[in-house]
Amino acid sequence: MPHSPSAPPARKTSLGRRTFIGLCAGTAVTSWATASGLAAGCLSPTKVRTGYDVLEADGYQALKGRKLGLIANPTSVDRHLRHIADRLHAAPGVNLKAIFGPEHGFRGSAQAGHAETKSIDPHMGIPVYDMYTLSGPKLDALLKSADIDLLVFDIQDIGARFYTYIWSMFDALAACARCGIAFMVLDRPNPITGRPPSGPTLDPAFSSFVGRVPLVLRHGMTVGELARLFNSQAVPQQVGRPAQLSVIPMIGWRRDLYLDETDVVWVPPSPNMPDVTTALAYPGTCLFEGTTLSVGRGTASPFLTLGAPGLDATRWVDSLNNANLPGCLFREDWFTPTADVAKDQLCHGLQLAITDRKSFDPLLTSVTLLQSTLKILDRPIWRKSGATFDILAGSSTLRQQLSRNLSVTEIMASWKPDETAFSRQRYPFLLY
Repeated sequence: MPHSPSAPPARKTSLGRRTFIGLCAGTAVTSWATASGLAAGCLSPTKVRTGYDVLEADGYQALKGRKLGLIANPTSVDRHLRHIADRLHAAPGVNLKAIFGPEHGFRGSAQAGHAETKSIDPHMGIPVYDMYTLSGPKLDALLKSADIDLLVFDIQDIGARFYTYIWSMFDALAACARCGIAFMVLDRPNPITGRPPSGPTLDPAFSSFVGRVPLVLRHGMTVGELARLFNSQAVPQQVGRPAQLSVIPMIGWRRDLYLDETDVVWVPPSPNMPDVTTALAYPGTCLFEGTTLSVGRGTASPFLTLGAPGLDATRWVDSLNNANLPGCLFREDWFTPTADVAKDQLCHGLQLAITDRKSFDPLLTSVTLLQSTLKILDRPIWRKSGATFDILAGSSTLRQQLSRNLSVTEIMASWKPDETAFSRQRYPFLLY
C-alpha cells in the first residue's frame, strides 16, 4: 500500500550499525540510526551529526582502499570547524588524491561567477582542481586525469534552485556515471528547512548552470536527497545509466529545523551569504539579480538590501509596509555596492528585515517587491531584455505575469500545480 506523500515511511535503524537501503535505482544509502534528534519543545540547539560526522565515527570504513577525490569548499568542516580535507588526508588508510573546487573555489576566495585556478595545496601537497562550470567531456577528462575511483561531495547548500553547488554536484554525478567512478554525498542540513517546496518549476528550455533540470525554486531538500533524485531520474536520462551513488545521511536533523536551531556551526558558503537570515530571503531576492537594481553585494546585508541610483525609495518603502507582508518590515536605506550592478554608485533603496521567519515567505515577499518596483519606476527593469531574469526564474512566465500586472495572488496560484507535482516527485527520495 503506497505511503501518503505527507509523511515519509518509517525506516528501521540500529544505532552503531551500518545498513544499506536501496531506495532508488543505482543508489545505496549508507545509514546509521536516523535518530529524530531532540523532541520538539526540548532545549535547543538540536544535536545533529552531519554525514561527515557519521563517516568519521565509523573510522572511514567506506573510504578504505579507494582512490579518493573530494569536492569541497570552506563549509566542508567537522563539528570542531576542522576542514575535512585535512582530516581525510591525516586519516590512516584514507588515500585522498585530489580536491575539486566549485564556484568561489575550494578556499572560497573568489567572488560570484569566478573560481580559483588549479594549484597544489601547500599543506597536503595534493592537487586542487577548478571544476566550476565544467560538464560533459571536459569534466570527464578532468576526473580521469585525477586517477580517482571515488568522488565525495561535502558542501553546504542553501536550499534555492539557482545556488550553483547543487549543479556542480549534478554535473559531477553525471560524469561519474559516464566514467565508472563511484560518487558519495556526505549529507548536510538544508539551512532554511526541508518544508514543502514552493515556486515555479524550471522549464528545460531555460536550463543553465543555475538550473540544469526541473526543480521548483525552493526545493526543500538536502544535497543527499537531491543526489538521490538526480541519480534516479535525470542522470539516467542524460547518460543512459545511474552513477554508483551512496549517501551518508545525518543523524538528528528534522525537516522543520533551521540550521541555527542545530549545533551545526554556520560557515558562510559564499562571500555574500553571511548568515541563515540571508539564506532565507535569497530564494526570492536573488531574482533581483535579473534586474537593473543592486542586491547590495559588498554591503553588510547582501540580498536583504535592494536599490538603484535615483530610485524614490521613500514611496517604495511606504507601499511595501502598507502591504502588511507576513514576517517582515522594510526601512529606507542609502548604500554603495562594491560589485555588480551600480558598483561604486550611491543607491537609494531599502533594507528587508525578517521579523518572524516562520511566517515569512521569500517568494511572496519578492514577487510583491518586483511588482512594486515596476510601479515605482514605471519603466522596464529587466537586464538583457529579461534573459537574465528568465534564467533565474526558470522560464519567461513570471516576467510576463509581472509585465501584465497580474496580482501576486494570481501569480502564486499559478505555481500550485508545479508545487504539488514536485512534492510527489521528491517524496521517494527523502531521507528525513
